[in-house]
Order: sequence, then structure tokens, then C-alpha cells
Amino acid sequence: MSEQQRPEAEVDAPVFRPRKNGQAQSVSDELAAWMTTGWADTELRDLAPIEQAEHTARRRAALSAAFPGDRLVIPSGQLLTRSNDTEYPFRAATDYAYLTGDTTDGNCLVFTPRADGGHDVVLHLKPRSNRDNGEFWLGGYGELWTGRRNSLGEASDLLGVPTADVRRLPAELRADASVTTRVVRGHDAEIDALVDELRADADDEARAKSARLDEDLGVVLADHRLVKDEWEVAQLQLAVDATVRGFGDVAKALPQAKDTSERYVEGTFFLRARVEGNDVGYGTIAASGANATTLHWTRNDGPVREGDLLLLDAGVETTTLYTADVTRTMPVSGTFTDLQRKVYDLVYEAQEAGIAAVAPGRPFTAFHEASQRALAEGLVEWGLLEGPVDRVLELGLQRRYTLHGTGHMLGMDVHDCAVSRQENHLYGDLRPGMVLTVEPGLYFQPDDLTVPEELRGIGVRIEDDVLVTEEGRTVMSAGLPRSSADVEAWLAERLPR
Repeated sequence: MSEQQRPEAEVDAPVFRPRKNGQAQSVSDELAAWMTTGWADTELRDLAPIEQAEHTARRRAALSAAFPGDRLVIPSGQLLTRSNDTEYPFRAATDYAYLTGDTTDGNCLVFTPRADGGHDVVLHLKPRSNRDNGEFWLGGYGELWTGRRNSLGEASDLLGVPTADVRRLPAELRADASVTTRVVRGHDAEIDALVDELRADADDEARAKSARLDEDLGVVLADHRLVKDEWEVAQLQLAVDATVRGFGDVAKALPQAKDTSERYVEGTFFLRARVEGNDVGYGTIAASGANATTLHWTRNDGPVREGDLLLLDAGVETTTLYTADVTRTMPVSGTFTDLQRKVYDLVYEAQEAGIAAVAPGRPFTAFHEASQRALAEGLVEWGLLEGPVDRVLELGLQRRYTLHGTGHMLGMDVHDCAVSRQENHLYGDLRPGMVLTVEPGLYFQPDDLTVPEELRGIGVRIEDDVLVTEEGRTVMSAGLPRSSADVEAWLAERLPR
């Protein structure tokens, strides 16, 4: 009998552990018996595979070919405690979701090597809660508490991969401790510890080698995700389009934000994500006034004042975990002051130069270098830096006011493929299917005495998501205005008159 067919009753029954001060302190035999009867058959049959199933199958085959003879363990991750008995919202590990299309918690994908060099791939999942032993209603993670899960058979049909009960995974891994095992670490402490147990008898040199094996698995997976297929590009476009709508919502809500705080801006954008069934891909940065000079300002508790600039860095994440990442800096009043426009226009000029440098076959660093040169030229022209420009760039002096790189890869992670090989990423060439952000910025800190007082506290960033195509590039977030004049016109259409 296969793992997929074994009855779930073979797993030990749960032990009823009431809350110390909960009202239900015991379960009568009569109630326990009654709860096992009178339930309809809800198994779903003849299910069609999810739309990305053909893509995940191809991805698993590519990973299998990269590691012949090795066992690969890719967990989805576990719920994390927020406080007492409540958890943070769950977000599946990227590599797991990329290979399966599944986004639920507590699962694990395992590649078991075969003699022919290939792998048997099995997805270990939490099955339906058992109705016979009380699991479905007695435990806080039973289906009457947390909702229906797919059965192992349903999950196999949907995801296109054989399935097994994840509770039997430890025994299966221990049954063959001699095979070389690689694990994607940091998502499931129990699985990490289990793999460490398998390596317990190894000497220090062997354990160090094993750590490198794990690291290499993560690197190869990141390499595989650098170029997006057509389905992934479509998912990213959905995320970007929803993000564009969210920015429009914020523009209309600016008058209300002035009566509350930056959290009104954050909440307005979050509402757009949620009403369309999505989430946000990272903590929204809603930074007004001088807060915009803090790159990762996520407190979002400052005032939104007339006359200030609002820097909004936000992205919708789809249910398939692809995220947008867009930034606009907009005048709260609807119109830039002359000084704000001067700073904004220099950042816009730098972004134009960066976007123009995005093309297949160009170095990944080309767009960064083009944007930084434009910023340095402007800062020298303003007298904030002493030229020549080449000296400024060689010494990196512009970084006092620009601070960060000009962009990064984008996909299932907002800073996607961050651990991929540098020769394929930072020091590699752009290829069709890559998606990246172009996001120059200028940030004049409130306490920076090297700039005129009127510039202090101004922060501007403009960020767009760009797809590398065979012909050049496509700005996926072109639905939002970028030039200062277009931003003002866009706001005029949305702000009350």
C-alpha cells in the first residue's frame, strides 16, 4: 500500500490538552463517539491540475538533473508564534512554492535519488484531519479550527506530484541515513535538526562539507529562478497592475491621510491588496516629510502634512507569491514646490538613464552605473560634490546622498535570487525573462550640514519594475506616471478640487 493510500487512522490519535483556563476541560465518551458519526463524504474528485503544474514539473526536473545521487529536502516552513497561542500569517518558503505551486504550512518536498541518476519526488503534506480519532475537532490545528485541507489524493491531482503523510517523514529520512542529504535551511527547525541528526556521526570536516552542500542547493535554486517563464511574467504583471490601482487609491485618500497619519496611507494600500484576494510582498514604506530620508521607514506613524512629499514604496503579492515593488514620491498638496521639483527631476533623469541601460546582453551593473552617473553629475552641478564626476564615482562620494544600489531582481521575493551566483547575477549579463527594479533616489538627511538647509529632510525615490525582453525592455509599471508634470496631472485627476 502506497503512502498516499494508507488510512490516516494509522497515525497515533491526538491527546486532548485543554487550555489551563479554558471552559472545556474534558470530553465525555458519548461526545467523542458522537463526533465520529454523521459526516458526509467531502472528497473532491476529478480535479484539474493547477495552471502552473506543468511549470513546477519542469522546475523539479531541472533541479533533479543538477544533483544526481543526492537527496534533496525542501520544506515549506512552519507557523511562527506571534504571542502566546497566536501565530503570524503564514507565507510559504519561496523555493518550496516555486517547485510545487503549494503555499500551505508544515509540508516538505523530498527528492530521493534513484540508481539511474534521477529522483523519485514526493510531496509530504499534512493530510485531512482524521474523523475517527478526533483529530479534526480536538486539536487547535484540526480542520474545524483552521479550515479544510486537501486530502493527499486531492493534493496529488492538483499539484501533479505524488504525496505522502508528512508525519511519517522523519522515519523515512532516518531509514536511509547514509545517502547524501541537502536541505534548504532556515524554514523548518525540526527538519533542520533531523538532517543534523543524520550527520551526527560525521567529523568536523564532513559536517563543514555538508553545510556547503546545503548552501549550494539554495544557490542553484536561486540561479534557476533568475529567468522567469511566461507564466511567471504574467503573475508579476498581475501584481504590478494591482499595485498601480493601490497607488491610485492612496492618491485619492491623501486628504484623509492629512487628518490621521502615514498609517492611513499604509492601510489604504493594504486594503487594495486584500479586497482583490492578495497580500503585500513586504512591509509598506509610507514616509512623509523627513521620514522619506530613512530608506526602510516602516513605522508609518508620522504625520502627513500639506507641503511635504510622500514617498510610498509598496507592492502587492499575488496568491501565487509573486510580488511587485514600486515607489512613487508625490507632493501631498498635489503640486511640487520649485525645490522639490528640482530634486525630483534629477532623480527622474537618473531613472531614465537607468531604464535605457536595461537590455539583453548588457551587464547587470550597467543600469546602476548609468543612474549613479546622472545623479553624480547633478550633485556636482549643484555644488554639493566637487568634481570631476569620474572622481566622484570612483570614490563613491555620491553615496552620501544616494545610499543604496539602483535596483535588484524581482520575482517571488522582493529582493529575488539574492543568493544566486555572482557570475550569473551581479557580474553577469541581463537575459530575456529577467525582471528587475530601477529605483534611484536622493536623500538629504535632516541633520546633514553638508547641504543647504532648504534641502535637508527631502527624500525622493522613483522605482519601476522592468522586464528584459528580446528587443530591449518593458516597464511593467508604466501605468503610473513618472515625470514631475505627469505626477501632478495624475494627482489633479484624483484629489478633490
